Formats: sequence, C-alpha cells, structure tokens
Amino acid sequence: MAAVTALRSSCRTAGRLGHIKRKEFYFSCGQIVQFKLSDIGEGITEVTVKEWYIKEGDSVSQFDSICEVQSDKASVTITSRYDGVIRKLHYSIDDIAFVGKPLVDIEIDASKGVASEEDVVETPPMSHEEHTHQEIKGHKTLATPAVRRLAMENNIKLSEIVGTGKDNRILKEDILNYLAKQTGAILPPSPKAEIVPPLRKSETVPAAPKDKARKIPVPVSRPIVFSGKDKTEPVTGFQKAMVKTMSAALKIPHFGYCDEIDLTQLVQLREELKALAESRGVKLSFMPFFIKAASLGLLQYPILNASLDENCQNVTYKASHNIGVAMDTEQGLIVPNVKNVQVCSVFDIAAELNRLQSLGSAGQLGTSDLTGGTFTLSNIGTIGGTYAKPVILPPEVAIGALGKIQVVPRFNGKGEVFKAQIMNVSWSADHRIIDGATMARFSNLWKSYMENPASMLLDLK
Repeated sequence: MAAVTALRSSCRTAGRLGHIKRKEFYFSCGQIVQFKLSDIGEGITEVTVKEWYIKEGDSVSQFDSICEVQSDKASVTITSRYDGVIRKLHYSIDDIAFVGKPLVDIEIDASKGVASEEDVVETPPMSHEEHTHQEIKGHKTLATPAVRRLAMENNIKLSEIVGTGKDNRILKEDILNYLAKQTGAILPPSPKAEIVPPLRKSETVPAAPKDKARKIPVPVSRPIVFSGKDKTEPVTGFQKAMVKTMSAALKIPHFGYCDEIDLTQLVQLREELKALAESRGVKLSFMPFFIKAASLGLLQYPILNASLDENCQNVTYKASHNIGVAMDTEQGLIVPNVKNVQVCSVFDIAAELNRLQSLGSAGQLGTSDLTGGTFTLSNIGTIGGTYAKPVILPPEVAIGALGKIQVVPRFNGKGEVFKAQIMNVSWSADHRIIDGATMARFSNLWKSYMENPASMLLDLK
C-alpha cells in the first residue's frame, strides 16, 4: 500500500512538471456503476452523442468531461460524478442516447461507497488538486481550482478562454475580461485566494479589474420557495364559443388596413348632445356615431356586409346591417349586435347599446342578441392601445378595431399647429372576396363622416 501511495505521489509530481495526465489505480474489488444520462431540461428525452472525451480504460475524476451531446435546442457537455475507471461506452458517435438510460459504466473504489446516480450536466469542471488540467476536444486547459470554480459559477467553458498566464494558464482576470466582453458585467472575486505562478519578464501583466470587482458585494443566493400548483379547467361557455369561432377564422386570409381619424369635430358634437341624450334617459358615447357611419358606408360598399359559403362558390349580400359590438365581460368576450342599423337613428342605436351593455354585464344576453351579425366593430380603445389586428368573425367578411382617442398636435391648412383629437382605426377584410382598394375606399368614406359628422345628415334616410 505504501508503494502505491508513493507511486501516486510521483505521478502527481510528474503531472505538475510535464503536464502528464494523471492516472488512478484501482483493484479488482472495484464496483461497476452505470452512469445514466440525466434530465437535461426543456422537455428533452433524447440527444445525439457528438464527441467522446474519454475511452474505455481511462481514469476519470469528478467533474471531468465525459462527452458532448446535442439536442434539438443546444449542445451540452456531460461531466462525471464519480472517481473511477471507464469500463464501457454504451453509445458510439452520432448514436441517439436516451434520458434515464446508461451512458457509460464506471468502476469505482468500493471502499469509498457509491455516490448518487444523479448525473451532472455542467460545463466548467472543478479539480481537487492545486494545479490540474482539463482535456476538452484535444486541448489542455490549465487553471487553478479558484479559477475553475469562478468559471463553473458563471457557466463558462474553459475551452473558450484564452489564457494569459504561464503556459497559457487561465487566470481569474481572463474570466472577468471574458465576461466583460460578453455581457459587460463585472463579477465579484472568488472568496478564496488564488495561487498564480510568477510571470516571466517578457510577459506583461494584464489589466486586472480586481479592485473594482471587490467593491461589488457578493450576491447571496437564496432558494425560492413556491407552493402553487397547476390547475386544469374545462373550456366552457363563451370561451368555448370563442375557441370554435377563432378556429374557423384561421381559414380566412386576412387583409389589414389602418388609418388615422381626426375626431375633433365629433368630440365637440357629442359634448353638445350628451346632456340632451341623458335627459331622455340614454347615455351617449362615441360608439353610436361609429356604428351609424359604418352603416352608411356599407350602403355604398355592400360587399363588406356579405358572407361567403363554405365552398367559396356563392356570396350572399345581407339586406340588414346587424352591426356587432365586441364587449369585454366577466364571462369573457361577447359580440352582441344592433339589428337593422340602416333604419335606426343615432339616438336609437345609443338606446340599444345601453340595453345590450346592461344585459351583457349581468350575463343575461339572449341568443337573438348574439347571433345574426353581419359586420363588427371592436372598441379596443376603451381599454387602451392605438392599433390592433382584429380577427374576422365567420361568416362575416370584415371587422374594424377602434383605438383610444389621443390629444396630439397637428397642422391645419394654413400650417398652424392646433390641438387635435386623434383616433386610429384598423380594418380586417376577407381577402378572398374583398380587395384592398374596396377596403380603403370604405375606410375613407367612414373617415369623412367621422371627421365631419354633419355630412352624415346628407345621407341619412
């Protein structure tokens, strides 16, 4: 036993002087342990073995690199958890290795006991000797234990660092400089002192941000305790209807068109009429004006108030303008519609909207209120946002999304700056039967009614 101890000591000495890879000696009493491929994360169940860093008969220590594997997301270096001798490789290069299956067989010293079978998936290795080397892809990397620990804590491959010390030894400054180049961050120093051999006169000492790094306190890592559990609920009610409707909408090629509307005059008109509407028991918002202007536009462009059959062979032009209004309720998204807008006044539309909003908030809307829509407006601006990408509700062929009204500076015809009430509108149309020019012309007509609401009087019937 004394002879073996002396031989191991001489090998370690030779390893320091001549950089000879250290070999361990094991006796026949060794125990075979199957090193299994552990869970790498990201839901990965199998990987491809790209390179072996060891072969059968090689001695390995804890944290020595064993192989490199490639998943569909990243390349990972597998490191050993045991000290021992490699007895069997279960895979060849480019073979598929499975998580939970043996990767290699390692013979360990039975007197030291068997470590946990959980594998280590870690790139930066750590050595238990004062000065050791790591063999990665044929390159020997020299570094002290403190430097290796710093690299491991920051998930850095030592093979990617260019050492500036003697014999290309990697110093702590090399790790810090690498981090500074990659992320601009400066790491706190390792709490243990680092032993670095003296430099030759021909070597220059690299700029070391040690003093600057020491000024930063070492962060304390504390485990986060979370006791929440996942919850699964069935899709029901309005949400189930939305799933069905939106799935059908995916089959429609959407064409988008956006514009900016100056609502300065409409804002003034509403302020003048709001008190009158309240005296009649009706709350007057901007939405009745938007809906009525849309109906006037649909009279000029009836293709936007149509539907296309499932076989895309026939287009049905709807006589009624049943304009839907998307509402956000506690039960979810619902889209009731105002029936026959083409024969309704702005006041009639406002009264009907009040009724639908009251029933919607109480969850008492009937089937007739939620079906039969021919065109839809979604006032997303009541929640926030300017532009949107509205999704068509089949069998309809067009929808508009209205952004919030913002006060912004604009120029008039004389080049003077004035305060304008601006709203953005986003349209989506079924591009199978509606071309971009038709959508743009409809939007321009609707815009003219909104920017000059008095002009609607000319087209009212």
